[in-house]
Amino acid sequence: MAKQKMKESNPMSVQKGEAVFCYIVMVIICLIALFPIVWVIISSFKADLLAEPGFSLPSQLCFDGYIRVFTKLGIGKYFVNSFITATGGTLLSITMLSMSAYIVARYNFKGKGLITACFMATMFVPSSALTFPVYNLIKNMGLFDTRMGLIFVYACSGIAVSFMVIRNYFATIPAELEEAAKIDGCTYFQTFIKIMLPIARPGIFTAAVLAWLQLWNEFYWASLLMIDRTKMTVPAILSQFTTSFGTDYNGLLSAVVVTIIPPVILFCCASKFFIEALSGGAVKG
Repeated sequence: MAKQKMKESNPMSVQKGEAVFCYIVMVIICLIALFPIVWVIISSFKADLLAEPGFSLPSQLCFDGYIRVFTKLGIGKYFVNSFITATGGTLLSITMLSMSAYIVARYNFKGKGLITACFMATMFVPSSALTFPVYNLIKNMGLFDTRMGLIFVYACSGIAVSFMVIRNYFATIPAELEEAAKIDGCTYFQTFIKIMLPIARPGIFTAAVLAWLQLWNEFYWASLLMIDRTKMTVPAILSQFTTSFGTDYNGLLSAVVVTIIPPVILFCCASKFFIEALSGGAVKG
């Protein structure tokens, strides 16, 4: 009887051991991921980072960097520029990708694989390789040093990930819903707008949040296509803290802390949509 009880209790102990191991691994990963953020936050309160290097707590709290960020730098207007360009680029990109992903996911046609391959190929083209053609295109269109020009470039940035997220979510929706809509007299466009888009909302919203986060932190195109300081985005203006004579680490790190607050808030508010999208869809059949 004792041996049988031990055998019966072994599976439970194994499951507990696996759970403990998983939690330990997750804690280690979280600590590694959070270490740079915590270091930046702590260092932003140090008056002289070179005099107090490392992960040590500041000997005296210094808020001069945050004061300069909101007064001398006036980071509020750069927040507005980043919000306008990131939101505009995201809306334009997601609108186009939702329609293309729907067609690729729901219909079979010649060249379907080629179209998917073209979308995925954009992941392997670095921004530096597109500098000359994109610069000339924006210049010839008369959109250089304008928010609209940056929005057009942003609309074509990082489309591979957004396309795959939306396409995979559309693919999980049962075909019977489209057939029922056709029987009711809906056209292809009406089926897409009234039936498919509401169901695919978590997947589309997830792709939009990922795209927005990427564009909020984008630096290369913002610094290349913008000259007017008043039109620069937050990542582009952070370079103003570095000069040929030195770097204002206190101001730079304070600006970085302020910059990461909006993405963190957005991600926390949209976390439930990520869970729904990653779970495979709202309806399965």
